[in-house]
Amino acid sequence: MSQIYKSLVSGPVPPAVPTSFPTDNGTAVPVANVLNVLTNDTVSNFDNGITDTGSGNTITIFNTNRQTGTVTTTDDTVTTIITFVMDATPGTYYVYGNIQAYDITTPSSAAYSFSGGYRSDGVSGTELGTEFHDTFQDFILNTSDITLTTSGNNILVQVQGVIGLTIHWNALLEYRRVS
Repeated sequence: MSQIYKSLVSGPVPPAVPTSFPTDNGTAVPVANVLNVLTNDTVSNFDNGITDTGSGNTITIFNTNRQTGTVTTTDDTVTTIITFVMDATPGTYYVYGNIQAYDITTPSSAAYSFSGGYRSDGVSGTELGTEFHDTFQDFILNTSDITLTTSGNNILVQVQGVIGLTIHWNALLEYRRVS
């Protein structure tokens, strides 16, 4: 049986362990060799869609340019699920996303995708034409719907349920902006 001996002086050197992790916004430093890496969403506008922060022993990576919302309806009242606040700097927005609906009463389902264009003068928003959306739904939900509109300098994503049905809604809005 043979044995191999490698000296730490001339043999393999263990890799260097980082002692700090610089991010776009701060630096994280492991505590007791533990570094927490988290993810989150933000409506902040970053053209590449991500940014990160570092503080203490935590790095948080953000998916940017997005907003989510949930709501439950029990009638056919138009209800806002997302209020997206446009920037105070004038610009053009292209928004797109999807909405899912689940009626726990029957049960039945619906799914929608949407897109629209908006201009903001920094104080009020204007819809550029009419939003487009695709609709996929069970027959029982054929009177449910989604709409996009503006109010002040906000883009409103709205849903409309069905009388007598308890519908849980989940929405995702993403956007691109230029000014």
